[in-house]
Amino acid sequence: MPKTASPRPRPAQLPEPMGSLGELLRDWLPKQRWFAGKDRPVTDLGLLSMTELFPGCLHLLVHAGHGTVPAPGGAPPAGDCYQLLLGVREHPSPRLGRALIGRVGDGPLAGLTVYDALRDPRMAQLLLERLRHPGKAGPLRFEADPARPVPAGLVPRLLDAEQSNSSLVYGDEFILKVFRRIQPGVNPDLEVPGALARQGCGRVPAPVAWFRTSHPCQATLGVLQPFLHDATDGWSLALDALAGGHDFTAQARELGRATADVHLALAAAFPAGAGAENGRTAAAMTERLTAAAHCVPALRPFVPGLRSAFAALSTCDTGPPAQRVHGDLHLGQVLRAGRDWFVIDFEGEPSRPLSERRSVHSPVRDIAGMLRSFDYAARQRRPWRPEWARRCREAYCAGYAARAGWDPRKKHGLLRAYETDRAVYEVLYEARHRPDWLPVPMAAIERLAVRGD
Repeated sequence: MPKTASPRPRPAQLPEPMGSLGELLRDWLPKQRWFAGKDRPVTDLGLLSMTELFPGCLHLLVHAGHGTVPAPGGAPPAGDCYQLLLGVREHPSPRLGRALIGRVGDGPLAGLTVYDALRDPRMAQLLLERLRHPGKAGPLRFEADPARPVPAGLVPRLLDAEQSNSSLVYGDEFILKVFRRIQPGVNPDLEVPGALARQGCGRVPAPVAWFRTSHPCQATLGVLQPFLHDATDGWSLALDALAGGHDFTAQARELGRATADVHLALAAAFPAGAGAENGRTAAAMTERLTAAAHCVPALRPFVPGLRSAFAALSTCDTGPPAQRVHGDLHLGQVLRAGRDWFVIDFEGEPSRPLSERRSVHSPVRDIAGMLRSFDYAARQRRPWRPEWARRCREAYCAGYAARAGWDPRKKHGLLRAYETDRAVYEVLYEARHRPDWLPVPMAAIERLAVRGD
């Protein structure tokens, strides 16, 4: 087995900027699926914290800057904080392959090779051991639910699914989500499932263990939950139904009921007691539209019509009370095991501030996200199947209404505004990450821009 070298530096020993390690990361970071700044050059890298997690593994929080002018008060230039777990070896195994970042030329790590430790099964097993035995490692805190013990020796595998974080599955029993883009505060993917579990909501897997940091800020770093190994995500089920020419309305109706169950549990777990402020919401939606149109020229001809959807929101009735919601609900965020639907990934839209993701919103926001997802699925095959999406949308809303006691279809102005806001987000996302998919949300933009649609 290749020799593993214990890291030699301590936080105070790394120079600022990060020397040759920083140069390696500057080249490696933009190539990662979870790196948010692909459309902006990385102008600087700053080390915020470094902890020797265990021999041969460094835990880093780094600031990736995308500007040269410091923010007011001497804060770093605009950018993001990322969590990295770096393996350090003198003689890396050829099996690491895609995990390799490079060989450090100088500084405290000179002569050593660094790599993404989450792709190393041995490192992944050691990380699980830290979660199995709560305690501290520098500013890192490992915590667990004592009522849910995790067995030792579970074999890890890294999921290669397209996502904005990194996920490890252990023995098909548990899944660990390691957050990559770190923001101060409690991550909703820890906070919300824990609160729903206390409400007795069985639609959401409860947290089993988690870890966080106290420096340079209080922030959640990762969450371990049960893995539903016999489940299939809603996106795959929908595409299978389309490919086979099968109806999906029964599943969509049950999914609507499941969504309402989660919303009712959220309302009980996080009492809000106030109606949504449509005027303020409309202003925020309009601001996001303006910013998106600046980045995506194809959006600009539709801006006047899209603004009308937001203007109409200001005159709508208040609708259902604002509450905590999922925030990024679509077919890829739900799982079906047997006859039951489960909802996962309560992190919300990672591109939005954590404070916004933890705030209250109209539940129509989640409903609009799922309706957009049916449209996405229908457009994956040619000829397009708009009638398939329409039937699914109707069934989903009917299922929701049967459980929640109010019908989203009767909130036309609210639904159009939130669906428009979601489509604008999709346009910006696809333009940045998957340009070939841009026609999908643009078709919705063209429809939603028509006044009264």
